[in-house]
Amino acid sequence: MASKKDLLKTLLKGLETGDPASAAVVNEAKYIQHNPQTHEGSEGLAVLFARLAKTSPRVTFKRVFEDGDFAFAHIEYDFSSLRAAFEVFRFEDGKAVEHWDNIQPLRGPSPSGRGMQDGATEITDLHKTGENRSLARRYTELVLIQRQLDLLPDYVRADLIQHNPDLTDGLPALNDALSAIESGIPAIRYKHLHRVLAEGNFVLCACEGQRGGIHTSFYDLYRIEDGRIAEHWDTIEAIPPRSEWKNDNGKF
Repeated sequence: MASKKDLLKTLLKGLETGDPASAAVVNEAKYIQHNPQTHEGSEGLAVLFARLAKTSPRVTFKRVFEDGDFAFAHIEYDFSSLRAAFEVFRFEDGKAVEHWDNIQPLRGPSPSGRGMQDGATEITDLHKTGENRSLARRYTELVLIQRQLDLLPDYVRADLIQHNPDLTDGLPALNDALSAIESGIPAIRYKHLHRVLAEGNFVLCACEGQRGGIHTSFYDLYRIEDGRIAEHWDTIEAIPPRSEWKNDNGKF
């Protein structure tokens, strides 16, 4: 049986060709779609693939991971314009049965000269997967959601490699971004941690909150080294209003 990583690649490569057969990776009877702008079920995927194929898209996998029933990937899409994406699929019996994603226009380089998707790719420390998952969860809950910013040095290395296109490397820029206040409220507000997925030294956290007062989805990928976050990638996407959703499953 193909690995979940290979199944994810097979499915998403169909975006380049528009071949509806790529959607055969999906269990049509069970498939739950969490992208608010995509219709439910494999019929929705086939229509989406056919539409996107007309733009001569390219799908470039930067990092692909597997965690239990899940496979997740860090991807560059070229759909007329470049986009950075995280894609998450849950599998049962070799078929995809649930899907989440978070996509934003590709920007950069950052003030430190980094791209949104370059940097380390090697998966190591598989024996520390659980430990790293727990560290990223605590960081998200205590620092990002509860805003205990004084704990930042306990979780993040001083020489943090930062791929957010607006931030320089290091702790001070991250602290400033999280501390920023607009009209009496935090400019960036993490409110709910919905999912933590991990393989070895990489952990992906999917969160809900607000950015500039707009309902927002935050996907943060961390590379953890010696018990601290050493490198960070993200995508930040506004969540469309409920009236614009094409399915009823919610972003998360």
